Amino acid sequence: MTIRVAIADDQPLVRAGFATMVSYADDLELVGEADTGADAIAVAKQARPDVFLIDIRMPGLDGLEATRRITSDPSLTSTRIIMLTTFDLDDYVHQALRNGASGFLLKDARPEDILNAVRIVAAGEALLAPSVTRRLIERFTTTPPTAHPSAELAQLTERESEVLVLVAQGLSNAEIADHLHISLYTAKTHVSRILTKLHARDRAQLVVLAYETGLVTPGT
Repeated sequence: MTIRVAIADDQPLVRAGFATMVSYADDLELVGEADTGADAIAVAKQARPDVFLIDIRMPGLDGLEATRRITSDPSLTSTRIIMLTTFDLDDYVHQALRNGASGFLLKDARPEDILNAVRIVAAGEALLAPSVTRRLIERFTTTPPTAHPSAELAQLTERESEVLVLVAQGLSNAEIADHLHISLYTAKTHVSRILTKLHARDRAQLVVLAYETGLVTPGT
């Protein structure tokens, strides 16, 4: 299956570089480009990409706000977003995930890593660069968990809570299945039900929720 990809970056040379990368991949198709956050929203609505690579810093409407508007649009639920930036700052990482981003990569990542990120996110997994993951965990270490979402977690069965902890620890569906001695299909079903019950867009939002509610703590 071909993965439809769109790119938003205010630097033409950067957009051209990403476009070239996508064009050389047999399983990817470039369906749109944008140079502002506002244009990114328009491209998302028109092209309906499977994965949208969006730069955080763009003139006018920035990538963070564009991401929030795209992921909150009911007609764009199938579009996953990977944030691209030269800055791996804590605030950016946290806000990007809160706004619905499925992945977060630095622009100096190797081309093959970026293309693999597109494939991973298109498959429904969350993806963060190792350095970004470390900084995200550090932020949660210094941020007290909130209490208000606990009612949402109460909807989960004991097994689903266990699966959510493993998702927050970064385990894939296959690793969860192996850890709990269940089938891969069962693991996928549990994750799907958790997403539905918690009204989460994808696994990245589950990770944020698990840490913010204190279900998982750094070092667990």
